[in-house]
Amino acid sequence: MSDSFFSMFTAREIATISASGTRVTLPEGWAPIRENTTADKAYVILDGTVSIRHDGQEIAVLGPGDIIGEAAIINRSLRSASIVATSPLELIHVTSEALRHLDVEMPSFHQALERVAAERMPADDD
Repeated sequence: MSDSFFSMFTAREIATISASGTRVTLPEGWAPIRENTTADKAYVILDGTVSIRHDGQEIAVLGPGDIIGEAAIINRSLRSASIVATSPLELIHVTSEALRHLDVEMPSFHQALERVAAERMPADDD
């Protein structure tokens, strides 16, 4: 995925998404999302980078404009990976309720979430 999550929206849509959450700052090394836990929040990265880790192994690195934690909310599942800050982070914290509200009220948000989640979830080989 070459484009960031935020690159899929207009400036007005980004403002709407940003207003639906709370801006937070986290230090390097912090893990705001842990594998195999309940999906109760997502974050949009404003500044900094994170390591996405499954079973302790890095599987991706994400940065400004990317969303993290959305797939488990959309799929109503436990977290499939941990997120660890590899630098200080500036984030928008979005509750699962706010994310679901945006998903219903903003068609472009729904489409972007579906696209991101599909790109990140492994194909079902069963």
